[in-house]
Amino acid sequence: MDLNFSAEDSAFRDEVRAFIRDHYPAYLNEKIHEGEEMAKEDFLAWHKVLHQKGWVVPAWPTEYGGTGWTATQRYIWSEETAAADTVRLMPFGLSMVGPVIYTFGTPEQKAKFLPRILSGEDWWCQGYSEPGAGSDLASLRTRAERFTGDDGKEYYRVNGQKTWTTMAQHADWGFFLVRTDPTAKIQEGISFLLIDMKTSGITVRPIITLGGEHEVNEVWLEDVIVPVENRVFHENKGWTCAKFLLAHERTGIAGVAASKRNVERIKDVACKTEDGGEALMANPFFKRKVAELEVDLAALEYTELRTLAGESSGKGPGPESSLLKIKGTEIQQRLTELALEAAGTYGAPYFRSMGEGDNSFAVGPDSARRTAPVYFNMRKTSIYGGSNEIQRNIIAKMVLGL
Repeated sequence: MDLNFSAEDSAFRDEVRAFIRDHYPAYLNEKIHEGEEMAKEDFLAWHKVLHQKGWVVPAWPTEYGGTGWTATQRYIWSEETAAADTVRLMPFGLSMVGPVIYTFGTPEQKAKFLPRILSGEDWWCQGYSEPGAGSDLASLRTRAERFTGDDGKEYYRVNGQKTWTTMAQHADWGFFLVRTDPTAKIQEGISFLLIDMKTSGITVRPIITLGGEHEVNEVWLEDVIVPVENRVFHENKGWTCAKFLLAHERTGIAGVAASKRNVERIKDVACKTEDGGEALMANPFFKRKVAELEVDLAALEYTELRTLAGESSGKGPGPESSLLKIKGTEIQQRLTELALEAAGTYGAPYFRSMGEGDNSFAVGPDSARRTAPVYFNMRKTSIYGGSNEIQRNIIAKMVLGL
């Protein structure tokens, strides 16, 4: 493996750095630093800049709007955006349903949905998890019954409930797994539907997280009418789409570049934090935790690079995406634990403009403000996208043959 960048790759890295420096909306990081709630327009600000440049979906095929970058260029892109602390683009359209549509969708679905995903005109949410059907997703109970309308066209009538639906309060469209044949085997009889979130019968109810944020929601569907033409792939074969989407999601969850940036941030804080008369970074126990994290992160990075190289040669993400998901999320959680440890008592939860109980003035260094909410929020990473226990079962079956 050649670990050195070519002259072309070095020039590309310089181009990326310059573009981010000159075009990234700096006010976004100011809002995050101050703990202000991000509006839909804030999340889309960077998206629209990248769309105009043609860089919003590096992993898509070029015929659908992808950049045509090599695996190395995609790696450089993730490294540079992480180093600049850019806002993460919402993945539900770009990294999840978009690849499902251009892989399994009809020409009409591709023409209708892909351009609006690229431009950010349509904000998507994911209707997978249900009460009682999270890690065991195939046991979902949301029903879709097919019928012929008065206009002679075919429709589904959808009833059920989804939960932990991220950013559904902003969504224009959602992709939902629904049961279309309740008599079939548990992983059969499931279909993949694209549903307009403005359709009558859809109710979105907020779930406020431990960090005091409105990020996730419950979504209720009561007699929601969906045209059959909005089904992706064959009826009762939606599990094929679901597995494909989850493999892409798990690869992205690894977050190697962001974790590398967070390691550097923790080291910087630990060097400035006093512990018994000397810097916390000089504490051998803390230093060992940081070193172990860096070793594990380096190993994960090489695994991700191998996966990227495989995708560039036409190989889709396989069981290695489960490995990336497991180790990536474990590292992310360890990072938030170290950040909270470095913050010490200053890491007590700080809520701004929350009404009664509002502690408007944070105590301690700025670096400590978000440590507790981020720590609480990152507990979810080992569960979403398929729990890590389930991922270990996939590896045992697909890799080890157990």
